[in-house]
Amino acid sequence: MILRHLLLASLACTTLATPLGGAALDAQGSPLPTAPGSNPIIRDKFTADPAPLVVGDRLYLYVGHDEAQRDEMFNMREWLVYSTTDMRTWTDHGPIMRVADFRWAKQDAWASQAIEKNGRYWFYAAVEHDDTNPGKAIAVAVSDSPTGPFVDAKGSALITNSMTPKGTHSWEDIDPTVFTDDDGTTWIAWGNRQCYIARLKPNMIEIDGEITEITPPNFEEGPWLHKRGPLYYLTYASLDRSRHRDERVSYSTAPSIQGPWTHRGELTGSGRYSFTIHPGIVQFKGDWYLFLHNATLTIGDLNGAIGRRAVTVERLRYRPDGLMEPVEQTELGVAAPR
Repeated sequence: MILRHLLLASLACTTLATPLGGAALDAQGSPLPTAPGSNPIIRDKFTADPAPLVVGDRLYLYVGHDEAQRDEMFNMREWLVYSTTDMRTWTDHGPIMRVADFRWAKQDAWASQAIEKNGRYWFYAAVEHDDTNPGKAIAVAVSDSPTGPFVDAKGSALITNSMTPKGTHSWEDIDPTVFTDDDGTTWIAWGNRQCYIARLKPNMIEIDGEITEITPPNFEEGPWLHKRGPLYYLTYASLDRSRHRDERVSYSTAPSIQGPWTHRGELTGSGRYSFTIHPGIVQFKGDWYLFLHNATLTIGDLNGAIGRRAVTVERLRYRPDGLMEPVEQTELGVAAPR
């Protein structure tokens, strides 16, 4: 049955030279740049919370699907995946999973990340738990392919609101990021207002040991873990409410995944027209990339909004000391000259 689903999924894939037909408009009604690789990179759907994964010579990009209509803030029911070999031409693999596939969850296909380990692909995602354990929760699914089909790997939540009782609100357990260290140990970090980290057991579906809080300055949500050379990086959506209205991207570094973490300041400003922003960082074919989202896209009669966002990508560069160069968000994105 899985092989049949994989065959059907591969036949349904659509290869898209972005931008799609050059017909997309920004929120002010002006045409967006048409060069392949320009932002937003997906223009036939509203997408958010980008999470890249490199497998061989292909980059896979997992996103949430914003389906909010006129009077809705969020309406997210499924996750999509796209892939590329050149950062300019993207293949649409369609939905890989719906929130309804987690029978214990009732809504909100929020931010996710996939990771490969031991030849399988593990997908971690934020959802709203049903009334048996109210609040946001983190689910885990598994597949033999990066494009699915993914199935619930545990039959229950990996992380629930009751597991972080010191938090201040019921939606703190969102936005998982997963990272495998050099010793083979996999870690998961997550949170809203509070940032948590924990080790995963080798089975990838259970927490191994204590949950630790590592909240950096102005942490709001959307953490992302990665490593380059000797440094570990915790990049996240930040919000200094005394100075800003919209989220920005900030980061911290550490000599170990367990810290101590040193705050390094802002990496980007806010996403245009968007209250939220969500970083995803990856190295692909020798270059580093920062994926984000904004709300510049117009599709039909729907403008970008808090629940109608659009994924973007920019090149990411590092200083000799390992710190990241500030990133300017552009319309040309990777289509711009180096």
